[in-house]
Amino acid sequence: MSTEDEVRNASQQFYGALNHMLNGDPQALSEIWSHEPDVTAMHPIGGRRLGWNEVWKSWEQVAHASSDGKVKLKDQFIHAVGDMAYEVGVEQVAFKLGGQAITGEVRVTNVYQREAGHWKIRHHHTDIQQNMVEVLRRM
Repeated sequence: MSTEDEVRNASQQFYGALNHMLNGDPQALSEIWSHEPDVTAMHPIGGRRLGWNEVWKSWEQVAHASSDGKVKLKDQFIHAVGDMAYEVGVEQVAFKLGGQAITGEVRVTNVYQREAGHWKIRHHHTDIQQNMVEVLRRM
């Protein structure tokens, strides 16, 4: 299997886990993410999370407020060099946040690193989505 195919498999695992999270269960994200203190996430709700504990807490918070969710990555491009890789694409998202329907397309960049023979996500960055920010403000 090529390195690009390995990263594509990790991406499929990540997006499968995101779908579970958007339906209230963030646990699968713990398996694909690196648990290192320098991992980062910049979600569509704004802000920056640094370190596994902060990243995990943000996934848990969104999961508790989310239901009926589906996310799919389109226009995927992967580039890998050695034990590092990134992917870019567009997430097509539809879910309920605090009971309010949210839909949209979000540009995304994900960074992966091979750890102990397995590709783990180390950084997730999306555009800020004002509709999500507004729903959270009202909550």
